[in-house]
Amino acid sequence: MDAKSPTKQCNSNKASIEITIDHHDGPISSNKKFKKVGLYDHFVSTILADFHAGYFRISLALCAQVLLWKTLVQFTKNTHNPHLHPTLLLLPSTVSTLLWSISLVVLISLSIVYALRCFHHFDKVKAEFLHHVGVNYLFAPWVSCLFLLQTSPFLTVNNGGIIRHVIWWVFVLPIIVLDIKLYGQWFIKGKRFLAKEANPACQHSVIANLVAAKSAVFMGWSEIGLCLFSLGMAHYFVLFVTLYQRLPGRNGFSIMLTPVFFLFIGTPSMGSLAWSSIIGSFDVASKMLFFLSMFLFLSLVSRPRLFQKSLKKFNIAWWAFPFPTTLLALASIGYAQQCKDSVVAQTLALLLSILSMVVSLALMVFTTFKINKLFLST
Repeated sequence: MDAKSPTKQCNSNKASIEITIDHHDGPISSNKKFKKVGLYDHFVSTILADFHAGYFRISLALCAQVLLWKTLVQFTKNTHNPHLHPTLLLLPSTVSTLLWSISLVVLISLSIVYALRCFHHFDKVKAEFLHHVGVNYLFAPWVSCLFLLQTSPFLTVNNGGIIRHVIWWVFVLPIIVLDIKLYGQWFIKGKRFLAKEANPACQHSVIANLVAAKSAVFMGWSEIGLCLFSLGMAHYFVLFVTLYQRLPGRNGFSIMLTPVFFLFIGTPSMGSLAWSSIIGSFDVASKMLFFLSMFLFLSLVSRPRLFQKSLKKFNIAWWAFPFPTTLLALASIGYAQQCKDSVVAQTLALLLSILSMVVSLALMVFTTFKINKLFLST
């Protein structure tokens, strides 16, 4: 989160957004300065200064991929549909365990870096918490933790016991605190405040509640799951209408952040998954939310020019693509499980799952290449 003067922040909406979300695309210091201040000082003054909660998009996407792989493995074990593509039958469960381990390492690494940022640059963390865009990404690490808890190969329903319940509360309480902060402002300050502050990234808060609801049902707490679901969906309807009316102006959103518009797909997809977990089946309400997410998906992919400028140069905001796509693939699998005799539903689930995997893998390659290039240049 780059520090900007008040004068520069007033010049354009783009500048005010970029102080929280956009990242530095190259080394800030020259090699001479790097050698002079030392390795740790360079780390504190450059990497920690530029790091922000938006980087947790990476762990969010990877942890959702773990759930997708685990769901696919379970789906192929439980189905005997002759129309099912044979590729799905070859998915090994060891891949989901390996991906879970990688996601855990990435999440721990990002958390350590952000903790160091809190220690060395607390003023910037505070500014991020107060920023109407940046605060939404503070939900991401806790959502990632809930995904890992739900897909853990070690803490299962049978052997987790009280440990799983305690860990769940540790991950959910920060989400509730952030809910009170955000939703309390919307409720007390009214529609003018919401119309001014609402942006596509606000859907992270709704998704966090829906993920918490789904994981609560996984823990066996259906009433808590229903409570969190109602909290998230009530604010989703208000947020969706507000954002739907303001889409043409993009609410001053930076062009580099247009991939975040894909969260419009993820929220109803996660809603369908959470509701199906509460009810125990992919019923009419879940199907309606899935159909809504499919419509929004087609609306976005049919307008590639919307993302043209943001894709010219690699940006951490690109990680906003795989997470919603993965949630859509998960919802399509739930729909395919309900419509077992539908070849269209089975094919759609396969295509969306492959798309999600390809996008996630491509971004992993891009990010690794970018990190290596950054370290080699320093």
